[in-house]
Amino acid sequence: MKHGAFAILPLAAGAALYGFAFGLLAAQVGFPWWGVGLMSAAVHAGSSQIVTVEQFASSSAVLGAALAGAALNLRYIGIAASLSEVLNGLSLRIKLFAIHVTGDENWALTMSERAKSSDIGASFLIGSGLVMIGVWTVSTTAGAIVGAVLPDLEKFGLSFAFTAAFIAMARGLWRGRPSALPWLIAFGTTIAVASFGLPKAYAIVAGALCGLIASRFVWRVRQVIQ
Repeated sequence: MKHGAFAILPLAAGAALYGFAFGLLAAQVGFPWWGVGLMSAAVHAGSSQIVTVEQFASSSAVLGAALAGAALNLRYIGIAASLSEVLNGLSLRIKLFAIHVTGDENWALTMSERAKSSDIGASFLIGSGLVMIGVWTVSTTAGAIVGAVLPDLEKFGLSFAFTAAFIAMARGLWRGRPSALPWLIAFGTTIAVASFGLPKAYAIVAGALCGLIASRFVWRVRQVIQ
């Protein structure tokens, strides 16, 4: 576990920065500091939390915000499936815990290191995940505490931190040209649904679902070709 915990520190430092910014702006739209901390510990998905808070801030629709965040987290179905070999032999309780502390950063790092050495396994994943969820929860909570006593940050243009952080995380998910089609379909569907005047949450859900279907189709085609 120590190996994973130390290896993830550079990525954790970056997550702390946008986590603090997220906490600041979440507090500005009315989220209590303890609510931000609880959400970070329970959800542990930066991009999903950002979209949820943005949706809530623009419409105050709790269900719509929750749907938007849940749609963005559908990718974790694939991430969890990819960990089947890593978590093989563990109890169900440990597997569920490992999946909960798994985020984009420590999952990518674990799979990258595992490709170099077969000794990398569940302990590396859990160690790096514990660091990430701890840093994320503390930084977002600290940001919310500070944001609750600061003036309106919209005047300073800091609301763009939501968009900037989301773009940064989305860039990390890009896997090159083979993934271009699902991305384009998801993007086009989201824009099309939003253009009809429907709530943004529905546009995000529709785009995510269409992107997943397209991704599955591309995967099946590759399997047939190979």
